[in-house]
Amino acid sequence: MQITHKTRHQSLPKVAVLTAEGEAILPGLGGLTGRAEVVHVTTRAQLEKWLPRVDVLVVTDFRTQLLQECWPASHQIVWVHATSAGVDALLFPELVESDVLLTNARGVFDRGIAEYVLGAILMFAKDSFGNLRYQQTQEWRHRETELIDKKFVLVVGAGSIGRRVATLLKATGMTVWGVARSTRTDMAFDEVHGSKALPNLLPRADFVVITAPLNASTHGLFDRNLFCLMKPSARLINVGRGAIVVTEDLLSALQNNVIAGAALDVVEPEPLPSDSPLWNMPNVMISAHMAGDFIGWEVCLGEQFVSSFERWLRGDVVPNRVDKRALFADVSRQP
Repeated sequence: MQITHKTRHQSLPKVAVLTAEGEAILPGLGGLTGRAEVVHVTTRAQLEKWLPRVDVLVVTDFRTQLLQECWPASHQIVWVHATSAGVDALLFPELVESDVLLTNARGVFDRGIAEYVLGAILMFAKDSFGNLRYQQTQEWRHRETELIDKKFVLVVGAGSIGRRVATLLKATGMTVWGVARSTRTDMAFDEVHGSKALPNLLPRADFVVITAPLNASTHGLFDRNLFCLMKPSARLINVGRGAIVVTEDLLSALQNNVIAGAALDVVEPEPLPSDSPLWNMPNVMISAHMAGDFIGWEVCLGEQFVSSFERWLRGDVVPNRVDKRALFADVSRQP
């Protein structure tokens, strides 16, 4: 059943936007003017004040413990919107078991992440690492580099982001297979296989791209056992969640030439400690969880919510609905 604003109140619906302390409210919300009363929430006191009064909560800062502790006061919230593709931080039991609608920002970050992945692949193939090192020492050193045409890419996670990655990489002539919950036909990929096939597919891959969400099935998935199945020339690109990879096992695989390199937009823990050896490895690129954050992304997030809010007011089906109970069962079950 579609949840809409209770017009009998004869008042504008109230929308609270939760951000980190010191951060500005999400831009791009101008379309709510005259349609909603918007409040900016950054502190526990503000959250405790407004949570009982608002109809919709927009979350840009995922302080799970704070939200969970304050949640019992959320008497009239009917919709929580996450300004991210992943919603694992919001899957606490009280929200999951409620009738509150949960939506995410699926689609906003797909192209940016896909371009990041292509850039990382080209960086490895064209030895950009070496170019930068030799430039710093003023060495003119000619080398031959790789073509990415016909290289084999395995994308672990065949959802919205994974599909966009596959579409872009296939356009360059690469062969792209996906790994999903089960085998299926998907025109974005050359083939999509079920997760049980992962160990058999890894030895074929020149590049392994992680775009999967974090849950019980993927937490710690890439450990020493899977790294040992990869080609010594293979590179890992993680744009999913840091905890999908066992950091110490990845470090060991890189140090012992089990795999050839890694591009890590996400790590465990975040931020990466300053004393981590990963910072100084010549075959590793670290970025600060920013693969999808293109110039103007925050405005796009705001405009996406406004579009969904307008549909909600009309009583239409709100897009990007999340099956929170199914996801929670997957997150909480034993591996």
